[in-house]
Amino acid sequence: MEFIRGESREQTLLLPECVDDYVDDNNAVRVINAYIDSLDLAELGFGKPEPNDTGRPMYNPKDLLKLYVYGYMNRIRSSRRLETESRRNLEVLWLLGKLSPDHKTIANFRRDNASALKNVFRSFVRLCVAMGLYGNELIAIDGSKFKAVNSRKRNYTKQQIQEKIAGIMEKIDEYLNELDRNDAAENTESGEKSKEEIEQIIGKLRGHKQRYHGYAGELERTGEKQKSLTDTESRLMPTNGKMDVCYNVQAAVEAKNKLVVDFKVTNQGNDKNFITPMAVSAKELLGVEAITAVVDGGYESIQDIIKAQGNGIEVHVAGTDFDICVPAEEGEQTGINKHHEGRCVYIAERNVSLCPMGNVLYPGFFKNRKGGLGVFYNYKACQQCACKCTKNARGRFHHQVPMAKEKFSKEYNDTDLKVKQIRIKPKKEIIKRRKSVVEHPFGTIKRGMDAGYCLTKGLEKVGGEFALTFLAYNLKRAINILGSGKLIEKMAY
Repeated sequence: MEFIRGESREQTLLLPECVDDYVDDNNAVRVINAYIDSLDLAELGFGKPEPNDTGRPMYNPKDLLKLYVYGYMNRIRSSRRLETESRRNLEVLWLLGKLSPDHKTIANFRRDNASALKNVFRSFVRLCVAMGLYGNELIAIDGSKFKAVNSRKRNYTKQQIQEKIAGIMEKIDEYLNELDRNDAAENTESGEKSKEEIEQIIGKLRGHKQRYHGYAGELERTGEKQKSLTDTESRLMPTNGKMDVCYNVQAAVEAKNKLVVDFKVTNQGNDKNFITPMAVSAKELLGVEAITAVVDGGYESIQDIIKAQGNGIEVHVAGTDFDICVPAEEGEQTGINKHHEGRCVYIAERNVSLCPMGNVLYPGFFKNRKGGLGVFYNYKACQQCACKCTKNARGRFHHQVPMAKEKFSKEYNDTDLKVKQIRIKPKKEIIKRRKSVVEHPFGTIKRGMDAGYCLTKGLEKVGGEFALTFLAYNLKRAINILGSGKLIEKMAY
């Protein structure tokens, strides 16, 4: 018995096969084609959504968008690889009608339409919400680090810059001493550098020193703590037990089908103060008045939690269980007898803080070794308080911020300030669901879609890149849930 044999490559077909026959009805490329054909690119903000009246015809932006979405769904993100696939991949040949844009055209499309790509992502989210694929009760928020296009060697902190300058100064002194020794000897011994060579090296070192002084001056002017040379907006931050130059990508994921609701690319090294902006944005996209958000302990920020609650968001932070005092509305119960692991709360509109027992802490300024320290305190209240929540004999401090005296305002308003005490205590059943909800997209993106690193530079362009990444992820999830045929049918309505 013989093996199954393929057709001869030289065989002439009487009736050539149609390219459409190679793409079955349930193929994902049909979903990509149907969805992108339904979009109004001008409304979404794409450049040149209509062909030029004169000159050489250009590629349809819809075709380039189809190519990118297909690539991100299939671990192909490089513009050069996408160009190659457009010539050999039958699915891409079907999707683009045998068009083959060059890699520069492909790369420029992603670079020039970063904000429009974010609009496409949100457009698909709204479409899925209308289909009922999104749950509207619980979202999980988390951040993950993605390697930027910038090596650690091309990232400098203030301390590293000063060390570099000191090292260059040392080398300059060494070469100057060698120059003096050569002058004293009135000749150059065999193997030693000549006077001209040493002067040339010193000139280069002084140029390097001037460059590092420029970096230091730039950090001083901007108030930044780091300088990245390749991707100027990327930052050194901890990731997987080490330090690397990355972007911190925040994502809000709904619990029903683990679809991404919204995302934000940042260069902040930690997750503080992202609960409210991410949850409020998710609320708007889902079209709900209230929602529950769950996060890990890295998000714990009292001001952020209070702000989120004021926006109709019930917040559950893993590992938190404490009492806080906040302003009370007229008629609310205000009795406070004790507290459990309390935190102080800053009331911005009155410029005072509240301690866990409801006492008002007033703004003050103290001298310290760094020049000055702005704090909130109330020594008298602490001395008379039955709850000894601090070991400091002088009392409890809050918001210890180094600053100049003239920048720290002493104006405050504590008139008719009524307070109530509330407990911030997460529900265990909600905390247990957090990992299974929010870790799923990041794991799929980094491992399954090979998107654990950035290909573009700058916050805006990286944001456009992750719009494609999360759009591809959501498309794959929607296809897995509904199937290609049913999804295309729902898109038509």
